[in-house]
Amino acid sequence: MKITYRIENSDYNIFIKKKIDSTLTNQINYLKSDKNVLFVYDNNIDLNLLDKTINFLKDTGCKVTALKFQSSKKNKNEKSLFSLIDVMLENKFTKKSLVISFGGGVLGDVCALAASLYLRGLIYFHIPSTMTAIIDSCIGGKTAINYRNIINSVGNYYHAQSVFIYNEVINLLPEREFLSGIPEIIKCGLIKKNNILKLLENKKKILERDEKIIAQLCCETLLTKIFFFKSDVYEKNRRLLLNFGHTFAHAIEMTMQSILNKEIFRHGEAVGIGILCELYYASGKKNNLFRYVKTLLENYNLPTKISLPSFDNKKTVILDSVYKNIFLDKKRVSKTPRFISLRKIHRPKIKEMENLNLLAETISQFI
Repeated sequence: MKITYRIENSDYNIFIKKKIDSTLTNQINYLKSDKNVLFVYDNNIDLNLLDKTINFLKDTGCKVTALKFQSSKKNKNEKSLFSLIDVMLENKFTKKSLVISFGGGVLGDVCALAASLYLRGLIYFHIPSTMTAIIDSCIGGKTAINYRNIINSVGNYYHAQSVFIYNEVINLLPEREFLSGIPEIIKCGLIKKNNILKLLENKKKILERDEKIIAQLCCETLLTKIFFFKSDVYEKNRRLLLNFGHTFAHAIEMTMQSILNKEIFRHGEAVGIGILCELYYASGKKNNLFRYVKTLLENYNLPTKISLPSFDNKKTVILDSVYKNIFLDKKRVSKTPRFISLRKIHRPKIKEMENLNLLAETISQFI
């Protein structure tokens, strides 16, 4: 399966394949790369997949500099960014050289930013290896590092020329990692009319990672994302709708990192809770849409609130921190933060959170 989309007179490709194959090297030849490759991979990538990919590259005459990267959120920083640029400088990369990232959203963000900055841009490919990256962050061109504990505070826009999604990568994902991608899929099903919510009814096949169903879900979700960003790459208007759930999700993630100094929720899990928060703020929990989404998340064994015994003695601190972090959201253009209001399915709207009492009440409902 192949998806091609056009942005500013350039074509970009997504390949959804069963296994790692020569499509990767064919694209390198098509773009007339000098075959000087920085191959950055997540430390959790299966060694057989890693060897297979590198061998494909070497067999086509690529000079491969392989670099292992620990993809924790704390490594999404300026030190990691400049370490990649240093390698490119040391290996005399040109604008026809290639950066390939094989990993999740953290790795993709840092590598894409490095690729965009070196010589003002060289060729960049991405092989997403987490479910959230596969169905969301692998496209759209957003690059970033976290700076001073503010998520994505330094970055720009730079699209992967080609993205390669492999079923054999999806099949190796741990259960929690696989399921944490579901909220981003649900998000796309809620904000635009498509087949996503219908496909999600195939719970048994999805949990079994049926190749056909998973490919359809990936395709529908990515096409939905393309619909929102292709004419609004720089997020001035309708692309903001893809942030449904993220105003609260990012605040939750920043809070967990700053107070507990470790990842408690995967990004997708936080997005699921964030979607419920934004539905609650818009319409309350008696709304049919709120109940539907909560049930859908529960059906896929996903968290619907921050509820762990270890948080009991820190609840007040967490409440205050989430509240403050919401005001750091990048969508904010005035004194109050913005969020995506969804009172009716497929009709998202960008709105201000002007009712601060309701904001505090919403946070308390989910912690």
